Parts: sequence; C-alpha cells; structure tokens
Amino acid sequence: MDECHHTYIMGEFPIAGESLDSCCRNADNRDEGETMLRILGSSKKLCGGVTRRDMLRVGGLGLAGLGLADLLQLREASATSSLHGPSFGKAKSVILIHLYGAPSQLEWADMKPDAPVEIRGELTGIPSTLPGCDVCELLPNHAKVMDRVTVLRSLTHPHPIHGVAYALTGIPAIEVSMELSPRDSRHWPFFGSVVDYVESQGVDRPSAIPKNIALPFRFSSNREGEVPRAGPYAGFLGSQYDPLWADFAGTATKGHEKTLRDMVYTDNDPYMGVADDCRFFLPNATRSDDDVTLDRLNDRKSLLTQLNDAVPRLVDSRAGRELTRHQESALAILESDGLANALDIRREPSKTRELYGATLFGQACLAARRLTEAGTRVATVFWDEYGLAGTGWDTHWNHYARMKNELCPGFDMGWYGLITDLDQRGLLDETLVVCTSEHGRTPKINKAKGGGRDHWSRVYTSLIAGAGVKRGHIVGASDQHGSDVADRPISPKDLLATMYHLLGIDPHLTIADRTGRMLPLVDGQVIAEALA
Repeated sequence: MDECHHTYIMGEFPIAGESLDSCCRNADNRDEGETMLRILGSSKKLCGGVTRRDMLRVGGLGLAGLGLADLLQLREASATSSLHGPSFGKAKSVILIHLYGAPSQLEWADMKPDAPVEIRGELTGIPSTLPGCDVCELLPNHAKVMDRVTVLRSLTHPHPIHGVAYALTGIPAIEVSMELSPRDSRHWPFFGSVVDYVESQGVDRPSAIPKNIALPFRFSSNREGEVPRAGPYAGFLGSQYDPLWADFAGTATKGHEKTLRDMVYTDNDPYMGVADDCRFFLPNATRSDDDVTLDRLNDRKSLLTQLNDAVPRLVDSRAGRELTRHQESALAILESDGLANALDIRREPSKTRELYGATLFGQACLAARRLTEAGTRVATVFWDEYGLAGTGWDTHWNHYARMKNELCPGFDMGWYGLITDLDQRGLLDETLVVCTSEHGRTPKINKAKGGGRDHWSRVYTSLIAGAGVKRGHIVGASDQHGSDVADRPISPKDLLATMYHLLGIDPHLTIADRTGRMLPLVDGQVIAEALA
C-alpha cells in the first residue's frame, strides 16, 4: 500500500554561536521557497473523498497557512482511514515514564526462576494478574494491575550506554560523547518536542496548558556534576520546543546509602519519601497571588514590547517569529491559573495522594495525570539520578539493597496508583502510559560491593498501557537467561513509532534538520501485536 508522507519545514532559530543579528541576516537571505510544504507519496483518497494531498496543498503559504480547523479535519480524516487502522489517534495524551539508569529485566516482569542463582539472583517471583507473567516479589501492588498492561519483553539495540537520547528520539545511532552534550548538533528532537512542534503548526497562540511538560525537575540537575545529560531536548527543532520543566519543592523524609566508586551519599532522597506538603511548580513562570502581581505582569509585557521594538529586523524574520513563541508561551501561562492549578497536587484528596505513595516518583505520576486532564499532550516523568551520578536505576553497586530499600517500593506504589487511578476515572482508555528506559541489565550478577548488574541492551523490558493498547498481553520473549531475544525483536524506535501512531501522528512524517535534510520522525514500525 502506498503511503503519503507529510513534510513539515521547521522554523529557523538562533543556534549556538550565532548572534541575533547574524541570525536575522541569515533568515533574511534564505530562499523563501524553503517554506513550501512538500507532499511525498501517493494521492490516496480518504473516506470523505478528499485526498490527503489535497488537504495539504496550501500553495506558497507552507504549513503555517493551515488553520486549526484544517488540521483537525485532516486528523479526523486520517483517523478514519484504513491507511492507519482503528488504533490511530486513540490517545488524547501520553504519560511517558523513563526510569533513568535502567531496571533489570530479570527483577521486573521477565523473571527467570529456573536460571542458575548467579543469574536469577536472590529475589523470587510472585504471580500477577497477567497469566504467565510473574513479577518481582518487591512489587506486590504492581502485580495487581498487570492485567491492564502489555509487557514488551524483547526490546533490543546495539548501544549499552545511558543513551536517553537514543531511547526517546529518532536518532539512528549514538555514542558516549553525546551523553553529556545535550546541545550536540547531531541530536534529534525528543518525542514530546516533536508532538509539540507538529501540533503547534497553524495555531496562532500557544495554549495556557503547554503540550510538552516534564517532571519532577530539569533532567540531571540534582546529581553530583554540573554537565546535564542529553535526551529530553528539542534538538534541531530549536530550544523553543524543549519541554517545559516543572520544579519540585518538598522535604525528603527517608534515606539510603548510595555509592559511586569511592563516593558515598547518605542524605535523604525524595524518591524514597517526601512530606505531605511537597509540591511542583514552574520556576519564574507559574503565576500565583504570592509572587506575580498584576503590576509585575504588566511590567513583563512592557519589557517584551520594548524588546520587540528594539530588534524589529529579528521580529520580522522567520527566526524572530520562532523566538516570539517563547514570549507568547510565557504570557499565556502567566495570564492563566490553569497550569498552576494542574501542577498543584495539594488540591487532590489525601486518599488519592496516598494511592500513589508518598515519594517523589509517585507524586510526580499524580501531577502527570492532572496535567493530561488539563490538556497536556505529553507529560514526562523521569526517575532521575539524585545526589550522586550513576544512581537512579543504574545499579552497578549494592543492587539488592537499593532494589529493596530505594527503588522498588516507590515504583510499586507509583505505577500501581497511576494505572488504578486512570482506570477508576475512565481515563485509561484515552491516555497512553509508557514506562521504559535506555536498556536493561546484565543477566549475570557482578562481584562489586553488594552485587550489581551492569549495562545490557541485547534484551530488556518495557511496559505500555491505556489508549489503543491491549490489556493483559505479552509481546516478545527473551531466552532462558534473559540474555538475548528469543522471539519478536523490538527496537526502541518501534516503541516511539507506536506512541506517535496512537497519538494520531504518522511516524513516517518527515521534518527538515538544520541542513535541510528531510528526516523521518523515527525509523521504526508500529508494534501491531500490542494494539487493541
């Protein structure tokens, strides 16, 4: 079957080392023909008789010439077309959970009870509500909701490094040097940034509820070391499409010793426990009666006006139009209570907060649910490093002690609370929930202090649930030692393609990078076996 690939031309923006003036000159000198919307592929007719090519033929106006009604009509027509199938566009929103450092597949949902002890380890499995899928004994609540989940047991790729960017963007390959270089020009845009970019085309004013928000704080900002890790950034789309980062305020109530070679961290860790008054907010953006008065808001508007008056050539350029997106987004947020209210988990009944568990991860999952209810399309929750680098789920050292005391209790309650709460509210059928990581962990336990499992990308596990996804299903299999794929290899790019598909975005759509090359959102195939 022929496919029709839409092509969006990205807006221009200042890049590292380029001044605003030079960016203006470059933008002014670019060929206006570059803004033309290119339509590739066949002219297949949709159910309404109009072709997808006809709907996107907008002459010299480019994608910006499409109004919101046109885009909605296109999405509706695409969703009913046999080209994509009945699951296309089933999800109104995505809650994306990334467990940085990577959990062990053997102590999650791919237990190997018959493997030698140096592989299966000291933890045993318990039955779950999904037949044929025992889970780790440390996850009793997780076991209760497995009948609402599809388990992907055969993810695989060739990069056993902390490639968050590889897992969450369409980039075809990654290397170690890119891990600590978020603005490396080779990076591709994060999943949430792509969704934000595609869906913002033809929309004149940003919503007061941003489409792409990440929690609980800016990625890799609470670990030892000043260099942030790569991954959740907009890459060649420009920083205006980076996620909007929430921040966290609260008291950590529990702690556990964490080690990184000769370094030791013994302070309390919010991923283990937080006080009831913890909260999420947007630093320097969220409006509240205490910190942003009407006079201050008007002052900010005046400052923006002065800036625009001072650099008219920038504002008139394509680069300037992209830059104003930052300004418009900030004002939309400042002028509305919607985002501040959505982030305020203290508005939830205590019973609901307790359902998610009194941990940073659990409360971030609750905030993500509130954000998607308010209109966010992609709410991303990172279980991040805290205190020391090489923490999170990166269990090279003290594997079992950290699993028992630090990691599994918080995940057990947070995941259970999220799936249960969404289901009880009738939201699970319209919300896609994805829990993944960079890779898995070695089948054989190492001899480090307290035992450990090292990086392993040859096979690992991820979980998906909700809109358009089968309930209580397993896709793929690993071998008897959880060492290699035994059936149905799945690339992380296939998982991303499936996420785009369920949101109603063609994963084969192409966008232009900084050099004008046309690149697919992701080189992956939808995981058909996982779809309802």
